[in-house]
Amino acid sequence: MSAENNIPMHYVTTRDEAREIARSKKHYWVSDCGCRKGNESGCKRSPVDVCLCWTGPYGSTEENVRELNEEELEKLFKLAKEKYLVTRPFRKWDPETKSVIDETDGVCFCCDCCCAYFAEPGEACDKGPSIEKTDRDSCTDCGACVDVCYFKARKMKDGKLEITSDNCYGCGLCADVCSCITMTKR
Repeated sequence: MSAENNIPMHYVTTRDEAREIARSKKHYWVSDCGCRKGNESGCKRSPVDVCLCWTGPYGSTEENVRELNEEELEKLFKLAKEKYLVTRPFRKWDPETKSVIDETDGVCFCCDCCCAYFAEPGEACDKGPSIEKTDRDSCTDCGACVDVCYFKARKMKDGKLEITSDNCYGCGLCADVCSCITMTKR
């Protein structure tokens, strides 16, 4: 692949989609997250050691690297659900060509307070294979989904929920907090 391939390093998936990718691998390692390590005030959502990789014992910082078993892998995904972390798989980096290869190497578990992607938008990131579908007939405009939508696809205006589906990256956090929302294929 050439350096001009323009494939973003990250893409977004639902937690279940990321879990399915991970479960197809044989080994798992976790390390400290570079974004969380760089946040001087500390992460408000989760511990620092949430960078998942399966191609070898390394991670975004190569600090605090340890191998995970299946049970520990499930605990990581459970933490992601409890703390509303966005699963952003990352692709392999080829140092020779200085380009991204379209092969998934691991998963970042991103929060809205530390992740550089949310704190300082600008990094390219692919939308995931899923998109939100809100049952407007059942929606009470409570706004619970707005607080977990880090991609700004949902907002309240004059007491009514407004959805900008083009902004939906397919993380599924909104579906975690509201039974009116399901994730469907994009």
